[in-house]
Amino acid sequence: MNESEVLGAYDRADLYEVVYEGRGKNYEREAAVTAALIRERNPGARSLLDVACGTGSHLRYFVGTFGEVAGVDLSERMLDRARDRVPGVPLWQGDMRKFDLDRTFDAVTCMFSSVGYLADVGELTATLESFARHLTPGGVVVVEPWWAPENFLPGHVQGDVVRVGELTVSRVSHSTWQREGAASRMEVHWTAAHPKTGISHHADVHVMSLFSRKEYLDAFARAGFAAEFVEHDWAGPGLYVGVLGGG
Repeated sequence: MNESEVLGAYDRADLYEVVYEGRGKNYEREAAVTAALIRERNPGARSLLDVACGTGSHLRYFVGTFGEVAGVDLSERMLDRARDRVPGVPLWQGDMRKFDLDRTFDAVTCMFSSVGYLADVGELTATLESFARHLTPGGVVVVEPWWAPENFLPGHVQGDVVRVGELTVSRVSHSTWQREGAASRMEVHWTAAHPKTGISHHADVHVMSLFSRKEYLDAFARAGFAAEFVEHDWAGPGLYVGVLGGG
């Protein structure tokens, strides 16, 4: 994961929010399902850390479910938006592979396939070890992965147009294989049009690792988790749920 490339991909947090919410991403439902998975494994869980929290779209719903929530993200621009969305919630800038908050939580979440930006299995293991360091004994981690090699669709094209008030935003993406099939490369073009500011264009590239299910589960085990893969209709790639020290 190249930090400057990842940060550049999310320079326009405003467009990111408009498009994903406009195309029907239901953050409230996703947060509710995630909270239920946590409570099934740790009924007394009351504190939660959302890693790669972005603009706080999941955090705002976790706030109503857990007594204490906090967030970490690599992008300060995303965190600026999150501070407006979830005022009073502790938010830190940090790299998921090596952050250290010097405290623990009952649950750690990492949503929206953010772990796909990790370059290899070593970085995936380091990230899960970071999560483990921030969990209480018996704590629960929920990770939404990126696609696996067997269900990634090379050549896939996605296109959306969203209108919010006077703003119109289009997003078009094209995905291909990268690193001899070990990763995907998704090129995304954004066009925004507003009566007062005219038309602007922004493009970015997302290179994301295609870890297999075995690679995920082995990395969880190395980090001290008993983990399982959970299929769910809103999370196309599924979800991984791990319990720290579970046997």
